[in-house]
Amino acid sequence: MTLPENNREYGTKEYWRVLLHFRTPETSDGTFDWFKSYADLADDIRTLIPDKSARILMLGCGNSRFSEDMWDDGYKNIVNVDYSAVVVERMKARNSATKPEMQWHEMDVRSLTFPDSVFDVAIDKGTMDAMMTSSSDVWNPSKQVVNDCIAEVSEVLRVLRETGSFIYITFGQPHFRKRFLTGEHAPGTRLEIKTLGEAFHYFMYVLRKES
Repeated sequence: MTLPENNREYGTKEYWRVLLHFRTPETSDGTFDWFKSYADLADDIRTLIPDKSARILMLGCGNSRFSEDMWDDGYKNIVNVDYSAVVVERMKARNSATKPEMQWHEMDVRSLTFPDSVFDVAIDKGTMDAMMTSSSDVWNPSKQVVNDCIAEVSEVLRVLRETGSFIYITFGQPHFRKRFLTGEHAPGTRLEIKTLGEAFHYFMYVLRKES
């Protein structure tokens, strides 16, 4: 994985286009998990999603193995979206033979094109974080960052069924992230927070819709 010179590049299509265009099979299998693999989180995911037939939306899937590993663990109803056409085509081709039912769509998490109430669970592992890299002040993020994050959460709640859950995995501490997950744009929801890791903490936010 070629790391960007500036974290802001994580939030651009060009970074992912160039990264995948110049990657060769001899150097890597073409996948990368920014942080926390499925193996790290499998016990938590199984607890949060006991029904392996649940329809799951993977937000900003990137070239992570996360959804592939979930599939191998028995979750066979996964829909992946990413706003990079290069990523989507590469991951679709990678999985077409072994996981033909898994879906891949070029789509912006801030403006999903799915109908209302069609998913049981949505998972974001670092996608919202990537959008936040355009702002250098975590205490006072730009209006654009705030609007982008609220748009994602609003869209996720729209496409979730009435008892659905949004699972957000991040290194962002609660006092930086709660503002995006609670408020007028998230009515009728309940937020749970779990701290992960020991020396370096990650967080799992679970935003549940309550009918």
